[in-house]
Amino acid sequence: MSQHLTWGAAWRIARRDLNARFRGLRLLLVCIFLGTAALAAIGTLTAAIERELANRGQELLGGDLEVEVWQRDLSDEEKAALSEYGEISGGTRMQAMASTANAAAPIELKAVDAKWPLYGTLTLKDGRSVAAPAAGEAWLGQGALDRLDIAMGDRFRVGTAELVAAGVIDNEPDRLSEGFQLGPTVIVAEEYPLRAGLIAPGTLYESKYRVAFSGTEDPADVAEALEARFPNAGFDFRTRDRASPGADRFVRNMSDFLTLVGLAALVIAGIGIGGGVASYLDARRNSIATLKVLGASSRDIVRIYGLQVGAAALIGSIAGIATGVLVTPLLGAALQGLLPVETGFVIEPAPLALAAAYGLLVAFAFAATPLLRARTFPAMALMRARVAPLARDWRALAWTGAGIAAICALALLTTSQPMLSGGFLIGAGGALIALALIGLAIRIAARRAPRTANPLLRAAIANLHRPGAPTGALVTALGFGLAAFVLLAAIQSAIDGNIQQRVPREAPDYFVLDIPRDGESDFRALVTGLDPNASIRTVPALRGSVLAYGSKGNMTRVADLEEIPEGAWVLRGERGLTYSDSLPPGNSLVEGEWWNEGYDGEPLVSVEADFARAIDLKPGDYLTIGVLGIERDVRVANLRVIDWESMGFNYALVFSSNAISDAPHNLAATIELSDKSVSGELLRQMVARFPSSSMIEIGQVLVEARTILEQVGAATLAAASVAVLAGLAVLMGAIAAARASRTYDTVVLRVLGASRRQVLGMQLAEYGLLALLLAVVALALGSTLAWFVITELFEFDWLPNWRQVLGVLGIGLVLVLGFALGGSLPLLKAKPAQALREL
Repeated sequence: MSQHLTWGAAWRIARRDLNARFRGLRLLLVCIFLGTAALAAIGTLTAAIERELANRGQELLGGDLEVEVWQRDLSDEEKAALSEYGEISGGTRMQAMASTANAAAPIELKAVDAKWPLYGTLTLKDGRSVAAPAAGEAWLGQGALDRLDIAMGDRFRVGTAELVAAGVIDNEPDRLSEGFQLGPTVIVAEEYPLRAGLIAPGTLYESKYRVAFSGTEDPADVAEALEARFPNAGFDFRTRDRASPGADRFVRNMSDFLTLVGLAALVIAGIGIGGGVASYLDARRNSIATLKVLGASSRDIVRIYGLQVGAAALIGSIAGIATGVLVTPLLGAALQGLLPVETGFVIEPAPLALAAAYGLLVAFAFAATPLLRARTFPAMALMRARVAPLARDWRALAWTGAGIAAICALALLTTSQPMLSGGFLIGAGGALIALALIGLAIRIAARRAPRTANPLLRAAIANLHRPGAPTGALVTALGFGLAAFVLLAAIQSAIDGNIQQRVPREAPDYFVLDIPRDGESDFRALVTGLDPNASIRTVPALRGSVLAYGSKGNMTRVADLEEIPEGAWVLRGERGLTYSDSLPPGNSLVEGEWWNEGYDGEPLVSVEADFARAIDLKPGDYLTIGVLGIERDVRVANLRVIDWESMGFNYALVFSSNAISDAPHNLAATIELSDKSVSGELLRQMVARFPSSSMIEIGQVLVEARTILEQVGAATLAAASVAVLAGLAVLMGAIAAARASRTYDTVVLRVLGASRRQVLGMQLAEYGLLALLLAVVALALGSTLAWFVITELFEFDWLPNWRQVLGVLGIGLVLVLGFALGGSLPLLKAKPAQALREL
């Protein structure tokens, strides 16, 4: 006979002892299920979106490479250079006003040539697949039809020419790459903007050319070659690999957040697994002792119960993976319209395998200690475990440490943001250590606390420090459980705050573009004629790019940079420029001085402070800028801080008037109305008096922004709820484990004459004391993590509703007491004689 049981024999014993409903191991199963479901859904959704962005890159961009310039068309030489790589399609993008005799609406005008789209297909709501519209016709977004109150075949005006509504857009293939939409789309033929008087020197418009490569060129190499060939052209490039940088950033940030949620769920699940397995083995102590009496070795015990734990972990992982696949379409629906998400079920093997690996590793790491702890004790010690708790087996901690190290390594090796994941893991470890120290401090404080006259309160305090008290496990479970409530409330209320509070309060009613400089007085007269109390601000508006920066004689050319420095976004392509004799509203100087009114010396520029720090720029250094193909050198006069939340005209670069005012340009304006009822008439008169100007209705923009934020909030709420559910599961498990160890205490108290009300009161007092002590810790832990998510990942303002956060924390405290009460009720049903015989 073999000295040890074979794996087959161990499995037969484990299977017979294993309850079909996994009674006793349900907490482990639920924790593994929640953790793997979260990670499976996160990984599947992210991988599916990234695959769509990669596979549909050509369609989303409209080509293999896009070249964009502002306020001019490409020259013949530049077009010929693009044609060397394949077929090209060009057009313009600009804000404009569409109107009828009775209505007017801001639109996004998109003029395309006969070759558009190079990839993908434009489909209309009547089922037609079309290309560029014929001369005099237009394809319109549904919003444009609604705002103008017109139907198919009706005529409307954009600029000085008329168009026929020839079709309603259903799917615009390159919509995602066009960026945030400031009005419904109207697609017209390539020559229309010029024919309608919408393009003139100084007009703000984009020329976009897409290239469909005829060979196998790498888009990044082609962009680099074109930039070297035309260093001062002010080209802004996009490639099929990064068709929508905004979508890429959003996916990355959302993926980082969801990964943190998954890791948080795993950390909380691990705590629950450790407590659940310990409770399960405690309930099986007689079975373990019997096996040992019959000759089972410590290795046999580990094999038998390790197989039981492994079976539960495997089933929980499989159920979690299946659930993750099932809920992915729901998360995708929440992000529909923001990102290219498949509507059906998606199977991504790599993230599913990763989720399963995490689940099994977590089960191994946190179940190892209680499993190995019971193996080295003799049968009589196991039988006396209720009254003489088993000592810790410190050697078992090595296995737990190895499992945790494997989890950390897996997290760091499979993330695109190792610093972020590493920081979170360190923070989670620090939180666990902090909670362990808090638990120790509570036990010491309870031991040293003066005896109170109230017997129930005295017994509750004694329960916190007596031998075998589960105070440490309860502190960890309560801390993370309550912190999960705070995290959820803080994230959701901060997103709501960004939606409802800051943006609408500080936004003007309209932005107006392309006001002729000689028409400023007429423009002001038009607005004040309708609303004498309207607030109007006008600024010169140009476009240009930074070509070089640094000290004189030692300047760095932007074209020579291998990578744009972090935070130096102004160096990417062309940016808005303006000039002013005075410091703009909402700006404050932090270094240097502003120039005097009418200054006529060396051309100067004021630079936004954060951008200056990103490229180590200081007053006295120089910038070389390109405006309409002409290089200009300017000296940095000062640095300033901008209140970006004002939603007015905020420019990173503001010049002295003698630096750029000679370049062709128009004015831009903001309008804040005191009488909102004149909005319709204002739009109609603007179209009639300034047909080449365009108005952006901020209310509609805010609706679009609010919709996006609400979608982000819905996805965030669904994801963060996983952490809350994991916290609740662990909390219930910890209370259940504590209940199992309290059966003997309750029986003794009942025998000594304690009433049911007194037993329940003692339990509620104990949990109430712990919950109140940990509420502050949970508030700090949950709000810190929520702050990190909101400000660092989503780059939103930190605007939580603290009343709402505290209210949710209060609900969490009530739930804790409810769970404690519910967990204590079975204690009252224990029969003293039977319970005493089982000791």
